[in-house]
Amino acid sequence: MTPQLTERRGPGECPGGPVGRPRVTCGVVYRFLLTPRWVGLALLMAAAAAVMVGLGLWQLDRYELRSAINARIDAATTAPPRGLTDVLAAPGAAGVGPPPGREDNWARVRVTGRYDPQHEILARARTVNDRVGYEVVTPLVLADGTAILVDRGWVPPGPGGAATPPTVPPAPTGEVTVVGRVHAPESRATAAEPFAGLSTVRRIAPELLAPGLPYPLYGGYLTLEEQTPPADPAFVPIAPSYENAWMNAGYVVQWWAFALLALVGYVVLAVKHARSGREWRQPAATHSGGGP
Repeated sequence: MTPQLTERRGPGECPGGPVGRPRVTCGVVYRFLLTPRWVGLALLMAAAAAVMVGLGLWQLDRYELRSAINARIDAATTAPPRGLTDVLAAPGAAGVGPPPGREDNWARVRVTGRYDPQHEILARARTVNDRVGYEVVTPLVLADGTAILVDRGWVPPGPGGAATPPTVPPAPTGEVTVVGRVHAPESRATAAEPFAGLSTVRRIAPELLAPGLPYPLYGGYLTLEEQTPPADPAFVPIAPSYENAWMNAGYVVQWWAFALLALVGYVVLAVKHARSGREWRQPAATHSGGGP
């Protein structure tokens, strides 16, 4: 039987060398890492990993922000409604109040006043349950002469589609008590435009609607949840907009996994290159004399 040979390595010797070749240290095997090509690759991988870690941190910040919004919505749902002026500042001399702070968005408030259907506004191209229609926004005039816009709910378009106005249930007359969610002004809003004898907007922003109203206006608006007397059942209530925080959590895991893969990939490439045998090759011995 042929005895099996067991490789013995001295201190600092690098494993994995071809049998019968002279031993070399790991420092020699991996000396290629100091070449410009491999230094450049290391810097590139490190920079890519750093960028991906940064993107993960940004998504983590988005996750925490959206989770906080969802927590506020849930907390307001179980808490008793607050007074309007406890959440929104009253309109100032400019005719429109400041928008709600981030911590007050989606808070529930209770307010009493009288609807002004003469200055009703339709928010067009609004989607509820995959259907496009209108949201009916009616000013609620308070006892002190100020007003707040109330989104009374969603209605479908008219029989002729988007080219015809919808059937809008009339606002109740007399004193009305509303419980609604505070909503911040929507971005990229424009002033109201005429449409079949009505006023329409694409997005709701009290600041842009205030010049057309004969009373000072609060800087946020309400989405109706409860009303006394009861709201018309033809309206579809506007639910609070929960944020998809888990999508951002998934992006955090994705970016950090990519960063780890970039670093691990560099290590794997270096080990494979070292084990390819290139660094183990030794220069041919120099012989003196004439024979091999």
